[in-house]
Amino acid sequence: MNKLRLLNLTAVAALVLAACGPAATTQAPSGETAAPEATSAPEATAAPEATAAPDATAAPEATAAPEATAEPAEIIAQNLPDVPRNQSLIMGWSIASPIGVTNPWAVPGYTHQEGNNLMWEPLYYYGIFQSQDIPWLADSMEYTADDFTQLTIKINKDAKWSDGVPVTADDVVYTFEGQLNNDKLAYHASFDQFVETITKVDDLTVVVDFKIPAPRFKFEVLTLKFDTGIPIVPKHWLEAQPDVNAAAGGLDIPSSGPYRLVQWDRTQKIYDLNPDWWAVTAGRIAEPAVKRVVVSNIGGQVGQNMDTVAQRIVNAEFDTALDMRSAVIGNILEQSGGSVTTHSGSEAPYGYLDWWPNSLWMNTAIAPYDDARVRRAMSLAIDRDTIDTVIYEGAQISTIYPFPLYPALKAFTDSPEVQALVAKYEPRKYDVDASAALMTEAGFTMNGDGLWEKDGETVNAVIQGFEGIHSDIVPVLVEMLRNAGFDADVNFGNDAYQNMADGKPGLYMFGHGASLVDPYAAFELFHSRYSAAVGTTAGNNRFSRYANPEYDAILDQMAPLSADDPQFKALAVQALEIYWRDQIDIPVIQWLHRIAYNQTYWTNWPTAANPSLGENGAFWAHTGLLVITNLQPSGAQ
Repeated sequence: MNKLRLLNLTAVAALVLAACGPAATTQAPSGETAAPEATSAPEATAAPEATAAPDATAAPEATAAPEATAEPAEIIAQNLPDVPRNQSLIMGWSIASPIGVTNPWAVPGYTHQEGNNLMWEPLYYYGIFQSQDIPWLADSMEYTADDFTQLTIKINKDAKWSDGVPVTADDVVYTFEGQLNNDKLAYHASFDQFVETITKVDDLTVVVDFKIPAPRFKFEVLTLKFDTGIPIVPKHWLEAQPDVNAAAGGLDIPSSGPYRLVQWDRTQKIYDLNPDWWAVTAGRIAEPAVKRVVVSNIGGQVGQNMDTVAQRIVNAEFDTALDMRSAVIGNILEQSGGSVTTHSGSEAPYGYLDWWPNSLWMNTAIAPYDDARVRRAMSLAIDRDTIDTVIYEGAQISTIYPFPLYPALKAFTDSPEVQALVAKYEPRKYDVDASAALMTEAGFTMNGDGLWEKDGETVNAVIQGFEGIHSDIVPVLVEMLRNAGFDADVNFGNDAYQNMADGKPGLYMFGHGASLVDPYAAFELFHSRYSAAVGTTAGNNRFSRYANPEYDAILDQMAPLSADDPQFKALAVQALEIYWRDQIDIPVIQWLHRIAYNQTYWTNWPTAANPSLGENGAFWAHTGLLVITNLQPSGAQ
């Protein structure tokens, strides 16, 4: 029976891939509202990105008292000027945050992924595909102590807010002190762990002194890349607010970025270019050709109706949207007649390696997932070679690591020390018999339905995930797990993310948004300081609730060391050994961003052939500002 079920995997995957293909006749979901052509709201949904909780999974308003859930009023521009289509960029995304929230310190409610990344800027950006720092609000940001206990920041003299007020050291100090003292802010824990003092030297200079060496603070905290890092916020506006976490921002909050919000209704957000953007004067960049950015609300549950999204890209109704599955992107390229490209052009894999490798997470604080033998048994049920063959057309996308294999991380995994661990723990091994032996050792027996059972309970292996991004891989994983005796199924419902955050029984298909240049940030996801108690919500997508003093001690020793320190590497090897020994979660695949770029109106998209500043091509990431401001018009009218 088990062999027959395994043989069905190819058929399952074929059905999944067929279901992902675009179909021009598919109806849009009811309730979506059309908008004028230049600002149309394409019907579809958006995928969650990196470390941010998908906004589409917020609790429905109907579950709260009416007086507490009144929807914010739409922001409707009076006498909104017309902007030609060939000066407008239209992007499909699911807008689910409260209307009017543009303040990065608004908690909860703010997200950078729905266009607000065009308003806010950091001291530095990072271009992953050029492996380079990109100075922005700061001209320089350098460690001025050999032991990484001091950082000196020099601010660009031309930087200013949209209201004309200069960006100065006061804003940087205010931003840093806010993170240090306000435990509602995302990087409070990092500031609290490392920062001793923050000193304004002069109007353009700030010095940060650290309690302990902080070699990764500049990169991990103060640099924007993918979905991590902090923007600088305006002191003169925020300090006048009664509660900085409750101030929505709306149209009033000054920002330093190239675009300003001018309209936000239930179908779209519209941002217009600030003609006085400081970065042009400062010589950071030429004046952007894109004069208006429209984020069209493609609505619905995360990732639904991707066939409709695909067709609208082919039709040039919008210029880009969220990343897509292989079959969808292939059909887009075939139908577009050359007007659409991807990171790899028209060649597979149609995308680039993202920073978000996906694992099957689980709540390791509750039975039976608190037993490492059960976790290892489930990993042994995963045939990663079949995943590569059936889903990724032979590309080696499956993984055994909790971080993306960018060059520096690949060098670490290729080291003799790590390869010795691979030989010892065999994290890629597929062996249903070995899985069964572990389950038997853990006290489980196979029941009449072919499922492992203990004390009358089967192993809940329902996989929580997101249909738009997981519909190819999750059904295959379910079949593999059931083939090995685990009670697996799929939940792509609106409650999927909340189930992960709440630590419900089952498995969670989600990424590790962390490491880019060394493995510390990925390992830190499992430090016990982030192990939320059972019955509480896990924050910042750290779902495992793993707690191990031995592992914590290793990470605490790694934290003050630079990645080129030999002791750092030795400790990283120890941390990886525990990750595999304890099977903290089950790594499954590296993540590919397959993003379609329509070139009818806009060219110079970042691709492998045109790496630009090295920014990744996701417009919803922090570096999306660089993507959009570097686009060039095609000449189409």
